[in-house]
Amino acid sequence: MIERLSQGPASVSELASPLDISLAAVVQHVQILEASGLVRSQKIGRTRTCSINPAALQSAEHWIAERRGLWERRLDRLGDLLSDTDPDHDAPHSG
Repeated sequence: MIERLSQGPASVSELASPLDISLAAVVQHVQILEASGLVRSQKIGRTRTCSINPAALQSAEHWIAERRGLWERRLDRLGDLLSDTDPDHDAPHSG
């Protein structure tokens, strides 16, 4: 749904059409996305149109980038530690 909404606003029916789930299930998913702040919806007549909330996605992207940087630094330190403790690391390979 997020992928589809990244292309532009869509009605709940449009979101449901390619999915193999009921319209009621799609409505539940939309409600969860709205509660999380990732998606906004607007009802005009009988049609509910959904769109992405860019600010929420930017917040999520920032959080993920912070975690990625943290884990990259940790893995780099682990790699350095393993290299320093590997007795065969500097030994020439025979082959």
